[in-house]
Amino acid sequence: MRVRDWQDILEDVMESNANPGDWRAVGGDRANGIGEDIYFGHPDAGVYQLKTYAKNPFEVQGVGSQVARRIDDDIDPLFPDDGSGIFGVQQGPEDEDDAKEKAKNLETVLETHADAPTSPQALLEDMMDAMDSPAYGPMEFDHHDRPDQMSELTETFEEAEELLDAEFEDVIEEDVERGFY
Repeated sequence: MRVRDWQDILEDVMESNANPGDWRAVGGDRANGIGEDIYFGHPDAGVYQLKTYAKNPFEVQGVGSQVARRIDDDIDPLFPDDGSGIFGVQQGPEDEDDAKEKAKNLETVLETHADAPTSPQALLEDMMDAMDSPAYGPMEFDHHDRPDQMSELTETFEEAEELLDAEFEDVIEEDVERGFY
């Protein structure tokens, strides 16, 4: 298992070529200390774990790793089919023409959904497709605690958890000497 910067892990997710709408996630407060833990899972791309914290409103620090190459029958029930929210991973536009094209596509989606009966899920899926999102799906996230699934995922990937925690503590120590930012 290789521990890397959290943004490198998101790059892996974006470049996975997995079906974008099949991703699922579980996240919440970190068990020991500041920050958040999140697991992203996809049947074909595997399971990734991130540990992050907001250094300030404009900068996030963290580490992550791929903790499983696929989702097996034991792990599958720990990821939501419907969650308390929805997450998405976005790539910035390549250039001005790409930005205009994505904006035009998004405008068309919103106009279409405004004129027809729709569901929030259908709107989200069409918006993510219009923006060419590489990953999105249901997410179970608790802003004040940890969802039950987090404890089970942490136990399942206990060795990865210990290694990521140690690396994450090093990141925090480098950034936070005393007091608050």
